[in-house]
Amino acid sequence: MEFAATMETGFHDAEVRLLDELRRLRRGARSATAKPTRGQPRLTPGQRIADRVAATMGSWPFIIAQSTLLAAWIILNVTAFVQRWDPYPFILLNLALSFQAAYAAPFIMMSQNRQQDIDRQAAETDHGVNIKAELEIELLHQKVDELREKEVLALTEAIGRLTEAFERSRNRA
Repeated sequence: MEFAATMETGFHDAEVRLLDELRRLRRGARSATAKPTRGQPRLTPGQRIADRVAATMGSWPFIIAQSTLLAAWIILNVTAFVQRWDPYPFILLNLALSFQAAYAAPFIMMSQNRQQDIDRQAAETDHGVNIKAELEIELLHQKVDELREKEVLALTEAIGRLTEAFERSRNRA
């Protein structure tokens, strides 16, 4: 325990605080196994709607359905199978698509911003874990070095005792 305390004095203050925080979180995670785990934070209705809109508009079923509707719109207006409600330049179609894009863009941006926050938090967590791993590896290196020093000291003492014993046996002979 003393070794760990003396080793921590060599760390930067931020690393020590991070190491303490990670140890506290690890203890909390161990005790949380008995408690029900907390899920992700509750989303606001706006966030849920933004996520649903972004997920829907970014899916293959939506793209296929919209492409089918666009193709049907164009075919029906070009062939005049039904009365032409939007002749060739398809101004009404352009208006509808512009409205859809203008209306969907803020939802998609909100969803992307929220996902960016989640990714940033995950990156910070990963960074903290990496720093902790680095500190733990450094601690292990220092422990191995300490063990090596003790072993070298013990071997030096053993060699000294053997040398003395050899000298005594040589002096007797």
